[in-house]
Amino acid sequence: MRLTVDDHARDGAGLVHVYPVVSRRARGVSIGINLNPNRACNFRCVYCQVDGLVRGKAPEIDLDRLERELRGFLAEVLRGDFMETRVPEGSRRLNDLAFSGDGEPTSVEDFAAVVARVGSVMRDEDLVGRVKLVLITNGSFARREPVQRGLAAMRPLGGEVWFKLDSATDEGQRRINDWAGGAAAAWENLVAAAHACPTWVQTCVFRMDGAPPSRAERDAYLALLARAKREAVPLEGVLLYGLARASHQPEAPRLAPVDAAWMEAFADEMRALGYEVRVSP
Repeated sequence: MRLTVDDHARDGAGLVHVYPVVSRRARGVSIGINLNPNRACNFRCVYCQVDGLVRGKAPEIDLDRLERELRGFLAEVLRGDFMETRVPEGSRRLNDLAFSGDGEPTSVEDFAAVVARVGSVMRDEDLVGRVKLVLITNGSFARREPVQRGLAAMRPLGGEVWFKLDSATDEGQRRINDWAGGAAAAWENLVAAAHACPTWVQTCVFRMDGAPPSRAERDAYLALLARAKREAVPLEGVLLYGLARASHQPEAPRLAPVDAAWMEAFADEMRALGYEVRVSP
């Protein structure tokens, strides 16, 4: 089966921790590293595409198996016929390795140990400086010591954090992410991530019950970005994206995409604050 941007199935390679996707945002092949094969997460985002999502954290990871899977699959991508047989023309380049999958990757017991194993594979395959190492995270564990060590270890590997921030208000985070940690904690986590490793803010926008994010929600979000500028928090920019695949959460019937023009207008407000914004409708 050929890969498409619409299918991010975690079993695409028949492995536990490693899976390929064609990423519309990365514009190439991304090799996912799934640290949550138990489908456990401490968030429950209304747009989440994980079927059977449960509350919890990542299980204990067999690092030897993870490394073995990654080395084997990279051999197929780099020296086999994977790109020609599985990837559409125009996307046949390896863009990144990404800690992403069926839950929050930094909830693993020792995130730094995982980064060390992946870094070893990247060095052996001469990928450092050629492809990115991306962490797609809700950021809720960013201030924990093993996560900070992992983020610091990602930096020399060409590491990049995509920090989920769908709302800058307490109410919005409860409604969208089913997370009660609060906007103040999200800010502190974002600051910690950005100082440890190059960090993009990643934000999903959509209509819920027919309405896009309110003016009050957008103003709170823009105020957070303005604060980051004032306080010299080194953010790389914003990844603004819409609904691409169907949600598997109960709220799915209430969700719909926003207009591309609406997204661009919101992006322009961020650009006016001095940020690079990449829009993926």
